[in-house]
Amino acid sequence: GQTREHALLAFTLGVKQLIVGVNKMDSTEPPYNESRFEEIKKEVSSYIKKIGYNPAAVAFVPISGWHGDNMLEASTKMPWFKGWNVERKEGKAEGKCLIEALDAILPPARPTDKALRLPLQDVYKIGGIGTVPVGRVETGILKPGTIVVFAPANITTEVKSVEMHHEALQEAVPGDNVGFNVKNVSVKELRRGYVAGDSKNNPPKGAADFTAQV
Repeated sequence: GQTREHALLAFTLGVKQLIVGVNKMDSTEPPYNESRFEEIKKEVSSYIKKIGYNPAAVAFVPISGWHGDNMLEASTKMPWFKGWNVERKEGKAEGKCLIEALDAILPPARPTDKALRLPLQDVYKIGGIGTVPVGRVETGILKPGTIVVFAPANITTEVKSVEMHHEALQEAVPGDNVGFNVKNVSVKELRRGYVAGDSKNNPPKGAADFTAQV
């Protein structure tokens, strides 16, 4: 039940790549039972296919987290397991243990070529610095010196600095959760949900309609 929910949530949130670790293999009857693994693999393959995943591109790895079997190195307790292999358009991959399956995950392309979009999660007033909006870069690049516009309030200002984990950044890319200091804008003028964009490159604006996945 819970596994189905997790797979469905992952797919709905846009997670394209999946690894299925079949845990607690030490607790099967008898322990490390091949037929139990194959039964689970067949059942899970069936429902992830219905959700939208291609089972051929998913690594199924029998593991025991408690004993460390097939986690970092191949286990001697499951000689029947010849390894996992995946087929996808970017190429094939194979291995014996979970860490190899993790290493075979393809890193997603960051949409740095698109216009800047940074939805605000919060806005802080920090003594000695000033107004610091916080959020995750969804598309584009944010750099110090950028003239940003906040939609829908249409407030334009310059970014003085960009920080992530208390370190100054020369640029923030998609996926980065950042705080950035802006000039001459009070905390009261900005609020959670506003979207920052580059005033000179396709700034965010109102739309008559939009398409969403719900």
